[in-house]
Amino acid sequence: MEHLYAVIMAGGAGTRFWPASRRARPKQYLAVAGGESLIEETAARLEGLVPRENVLVVTAGAQAPLVRECLPSLPARNVLVEPAGRNTAACVALAAFEIARRDPEAVQCVLPADHVIRPARRFRRSLAAAVAEARRAHGLVTLGIVPDHAATGYGYIEQGAKIAEHDGIGVHAVERFVEKPDAQRAREFVASGRFRWNAGIFVWETGAILAAVREHAPAIHAVLERATTPAELERAYRELPSVPVDVAVMEKASNRSVLPIDYFWSDVGSWASLAEVLEADADGNCKSGGGELVAEGARGCVVYGEGGLTALIGVEDLVVVRAGDTTLVCPKDRAQDVRCIIARLEQHGERFL
Repeated sequence: MEHLYAVIMAGGAGTRFWPASRRARPKQYLAVAGGESLIEETAARLEGLVPRENVLVVTAGAQAPLVRECLPSLPARNVLVEPAGRNTAACVALAAFEIARRDPEAVQCVLPADHVIRPARRFRRSLAAAVAEARRAHGLVTLGIVPDHAATGYGYIEQGAKIAEHDGIGVHAVERFVEKPDAQRAREFVASGRFRWNAGIFVWETGAILAAVREHAPAIHAVLERATTPAELERAYRELPSVPVDVAVMEKASNRSVLPIDYFWSDVGSWASLAEVLEADADGNCKSGGGELVAEGARGCVVYGEGGLTALIGVEDLVVVRAGDTTLVCPKDRAQDVRCIIARLEQHGERFL
């Protein structure tokens, strides 16, 4: 597709996948969901739609070598380094200014580096439909996941009337974005049939997103427009507000639409979520990381082992992670509480981060 670019956002810390995900190698550079790292899988999903020379990765300075290691065919100039982490609004704007310099007519697909989406061919078809809509309406298109349960860990998008169709795929107006709801509200959202999970995947013309940033996040636009050299960018970037693009732009914009997708998607948000993306044995145990698993009377466990053998006997619904010099064991329903361990280590155990 002519003038089509992709922006992979890959600067996250991935703390919910500690201890495998560390500052030296965060989650997106790990093969937690299969044989390749998450960022490699993300780039591979774009093949046949976006030329590799038009794929850009935005990341932290310390992670740039990891990007090149995982994506060796990516041109060096396509690795954009953020001087500081400032959330996705700044990341999106940084990439948009760079792409505008290369191709003012460009359309961009913006996506996180650490999601699992299957099958890839259906995802490419959705992106192609979203590109067609972005060109037709000159608006901001987002992908919304048709929910299969009342999740409280995702933001939601309320879908309005159908406004267009491309290749048999409908596009709808966006009524509103809603932050993560409580359980009762999530159940109401799902029951209504009008709400979609916010996947944080966007498609837009470069001119459209820059105009939206200028209107709704003028502080970010002004700083990046002035920063024309690496030294200026280094100084100015740290002044930017740290805010998600959803909050800074999408919630405020009027020219926005949503394209629903109903195939498999996971943001792989915790160790427990690996049970959704990995093949399980007859007792519901699954493993990744390259190690071996032997289970006797164990059920519903998630195991990550970087080599070696993990043996389970008579346990249920556990997360067991062996990474380097660290082991994590917890019930699956407390996998999100790894953030509490991170908080303690930030005070007393920096070497394990």
